[in-house]
Amino acid sequence: MAQVEMILPAMGEGVMEATVLEWLKNEGDSITLDESVVEVATDKVDTEVPATVEGVIKTILVQKDDVVQIGAPIAIVETEGESAAEETTTPVETTTTSQSTPNTPPSNNANNEIVAKSGNRFYSPLVRNIAKKEGISQEVLDTIPGSGKDGRVTKNDMMAFLEKGHVPAPKVSQPTSTPAPAPVAARPAPQAPAVSMDNGDEVIEMDRVRKMIAERMVASKQIAPHVTSCVEADFTNVVLWRNKNKNAFQKNEGAKLTFMPIIISAIAKAIKEFPMINVQVDGDNIVVKKDINIGMAVAKPDGNLIVPVIRNADRLSLSGLAIAIQDLSIRARENKLKPEELSGGTYTVSNIGSFGNTIGTPIIMQPQVAIMAVGTIRKKPAVIETPQGDVIGIRQFAYFSHSYDHRVVDGALGGMFVRKVADILENWDLDMSI
Repeated sequence: MAQVEMILPAMGEGVMEATVLEWLKNEGDSITLDESVVEVATDKVDTEVPATVEGVIKTILVQKDDVVQIGAPIAIVETEGESAAEETTTPVETTTTSQSTPNTPPSNNANNEIVAKSGNRFYSPLVRNIAKKEGISQEVLDTIPGSGKDGRVTKNDMMAFLEKGHVPAPKVSQPTSTPAPAPVAARPAPQAPAVSMDNGDEVIEMDRVRKMIAERMVASKQIAPHVTSCVEADFTNVVLWRNKNKNAFQKNEGAKLTFMPIIISAIAKAIKEFPMINVQVDGDNIVVKKDINIGMAVAKPDGNLIVPVIRNADRLSLSGLAIAIQDLSIRARENKLKPEELSGGTYTVSNIGSFGNTIGTPIIMQPQVAIMAVGTIRKKPAVIETPQGDVIGIRQFAYFSHSYDHRVVDGALGGMFVRKVADILENWDLDMSI
């Protein structure tokens, strides 16, 4: 028999970790190829992870609610194959650089490497990451009481240990011929102010998705200096054209003709003219994306947001966009999207007008560099130029708020882009067939 690590597969572009929701199999259960083994969740989608090998689950390495890095081992599967000479001396963990055997905790480990298996104990990637971050050695980790299954150490065990005033053991310094530089005081991380509690206050714990959204939004603001440019667009021609065609379109296509396919069509055309909006930042390099994949923010019934992606939006007709948008929106609210439908976006649009909002400052979806918020459409009096002179008339207007990453998108480019989108919509052909 041979032992094989089952790893957490990629869950889409930009997804670096997932939370274990539920194991569908137990230790000792047989699994077949492509059989669902564990259910996990990312900030984008809940999905089941299929088995990549056939065999018997010997050891489950991560537990429910553990946060696991993509590519990390989640279980050890015993498969048919060449048997090891001695199972107890065959290292199962392949991602550590420790030279210790799995049954012997490393000693005097200057790099504080934490192994997945030490003696009879297994440590999840989350527990190992906490230990490394907090400077907890393997020896100390092995002494922490575990409350999980079979005495396994959980995240709560680690937090309780740290709250008791654990002081990391001093690191073993390497001999050096030159004096060590004076330590530089680290800038303390900003701390949220304490919240006072009054009688009648209700405490609601953030759900998993809200926590992930919070982390992503904070990270985006830290990564990219945001700038927002706004324009007001005359939507009158678009409103008139849609009103003329929406009933026939729904009858023929079985889908509603909303404003979103029209807006996404305009954004895709503007990206063709300003391709440096359709880029991503890789260190000191700018990656110009060939495909135009537009994500659209969808509000779920629980109030959280999800962003499915319309791939190659510039190649779709208005009919194709309308049908794709309706399909993705429905399945997004029903939590039935696939991981690949939530990855690969190169630009994002958010319809804040559906909530009655006019102007917003949307946060960029990393690793993209721009996002547009579309406000509600409202009737307003406006000056209309005619051959006979200017007159006052009633027109339909909407604001477009364009946030962009000032590292690579300057105000001129960001402003011209959103202005181009508005120009395309203002000059919409009333006689265009769908």
